[in-house]
Amino acid sequence: MIQVLILKEDKSLSGGEELLDQPGLKWVDVLNANEEEMKRLGERYGLHKLAIEDCLHLDQRPKLEEYPNHQFMVLQGFTSQAGNVCELTLHEHHFFLGPDWIISVHELPFEGIEQVRRRVLEDPRSMQGRGVDFLLYQLADALMDRNFPILDSFNEELEDLETAVFEHPKKEHLQRIFELKRALVTLRRVLSPQRDVLGLLARRGIPNVAERTVLYFRDVYDHLIRLHEQIDAGRDLLGNVMDGYLSMVANKTNDTTKQLTIFATIFLPLSFITGFFGQNFDVLGQQGFFWLMLGSVFGLPIALLFWFRSKQWL
Repeated sequence: MIQVLILKEDKSLSGGEELLDQPGLKWVDVLNANEEEMKRLGERYGLHKLAIEDCLHLDQRPKLEEYPNHQFMVLQGFTSQAGNVCELTLHEHHFFLGPDWIISVHELPFEGIEQVRRRVLEDPRSMQGRGVDFLLYQLADALMDRNFPILDSFNEELEDLETAVFEHPKKEHLQRIFELKRALVTLRRVLSPQRDVLGLLARRGIPNVAERTVLYFRDVYDHLIRLHEQIDAGRDLLGNVMDGYLSMVANKTNDTTKQLTIFATIFLPLSFITGFFGQNFDVLGQQGFFWLMLGSVFGLPIALLFWFRSKQWL
């Protein structure tokens, strides 16, 4: 599906492919592109075949490529399901930036793009005196900003998980730790390479990117650096939670082993006493030896308990 937005200072126009012939700055948004649509746009705007092929095959690496009459950029971001930060949805966006047009291609609907479209339609003056490169900044900024709530929820869950682990570790905690670890690795793998892309856009001299727009791309680059720092902090905290869980489990195992050892130590001399006095000898069967055995059976465990307590083993 193709949506076209004609950017004007007084009133922006929104519609379908019929607006492609209208004069003015254009934003062409393609949702779930097919080969026929991309071929038509490629013929109209001179898009390179390699870039078109990348749009039709997802899972591209974030990159910025320069072609004779346009730049091609791939950026990626995430959204998460409500209530589970580990259920991440990858949004891969492809952008073609020309002198007076921009084409955005994506497979899934994205709230950030809709917000940018509403902002431009409701307040056309926000684009006054600016080019389509500023629109590219808004789209990139919306894509990056959607990652902050994910990492905030991630850190909050890690803090709660750390508290729960130290209070009462469970097997479910270990499973959740590994789920969070996989999600964090996915975030790092996707977001980290984009620093190079936005770093290039934050420099002067990129065709079709005005010098005053470079300052805005620096802001997006700063957001990405903050995201990377939060990922590193989350990785460190996740390691601490894992170590805490293993330590608590090890301490619990040691306590159990200590208790079993104490029980075995108490019953070991009792086994000896009952075995010794249970021998079939006349002399051991006398009344005095019976009371000696009975006193040992009750007195020795009590003495051992006091001794264990004095050694702080109990």
